[in-house]
Amino acid sequence: EKKAPVDMGPAKPYVMVGVAVMALGAVLMADRMAAASVGSGKIASHNRAISKAPFQLSRRRAMSSIAPVVFLSSVKLKARADPSKTPGKILVAGATGNTGKRTLDYLKAKYPNVEIIAGVRSLEKAEKLGINDVVEVRKLDVTSSDDDLKEALKDIDAVVCVTGFVPNNPFQMKKAAHQVDNEGTKKLVDAAKSVGVSKFVLVSSILTNGRAIGQQDNPGFVITNAFGGALDEKLEAEKYLRSSGMDFTIVRPGGLKNTPPAGNLVVTEEDKTFGGEISRDTVAKVLAESVFAPKASNEVIEIVEDETASSPLSLFPTLQ
Repeated sequence: EKKAPVDMGPAKPYVMVGVAVMALGAVLMADRMAAASVGSGKIASHNRAISKAPFQLSRRRAMSSIAPVVFLSSVKLKARADPSKTPGKILVAGATGNTGKRTLDYLKAKYPNVEIIAGVRSLEKAEKLGINDVVEVRKLDVTSSDDDLKEALKDIDAVVCVTGFVPNNPFQMKKAAHQVDNEGTKKLVDAAKSVGVSKFVLVSSILTNGRAIGQQDNPGFVITNAFGGALDEKLEAEKYLRSSGMDFTIVRPGGLKNTPPAGNLVVTEEDKTFGGEISRDTVAKVLAESVFAPKASNEVIEIVEDETASSPLSLFPTLQ
């Protein structure tokens, strides 16, 4: 059911940050921030403002109905790898997380001839999730030493990085976001390059480049960045990967949902999507297929789901 728009007026970023901080405890109890979960709801014009419903502080719902999406792709996901580019071993970093576990499961099911490795920070959690019974598990903590990271990536052909800081302590969020989403990702990129990894897929978030594209007042940007400056930290990691010389794909999803997919997948070029939601199941598929899709090479894409999208054009033929 669509909600009537309401004029928010000239709300200032610092006011929104204040609201975010005041409600931080409730948010942390409600949901973990994995992969920069921002955006939600139906997509509308930036000038129409957000819904009339009572404001609920949620990283996933922060950008409800606030911006247009340029529909470049609306496709049904079907695994169709390019045989000439099929890697022998793929490591999923952050494999015990909500999106990481889905990515691991998808790869294992769709590519039985490819060896899938789980890179995890907690071996105990991996065991509880039963990951050890399905694939090889390797200890991988992006805040660990360079040598430890190189050891974890030994003989790996492709890395799918689905790591992200968890804001457990509101007084340590900035430090944690910097250590994991910025420096940690950079260290993983360096380790991957040094051991000869040929492909690096990174999950990020829409609006990481919000300051440069005039979206610094976007509620999604303001609220999400209130959590340790997560979007700013992710942007630095993106830039580092792009300049690394490795073949990369950066996937920027909208607000992450734990529910099944709803609507069609919409793929846009970078800095074109300012709101929207997407199922973690769909994100996992896009991350996995980006390893194989030729047109995903050295690209930054943004993805959401939308029931009204109808454009048949796909940036990634292997996803059709």
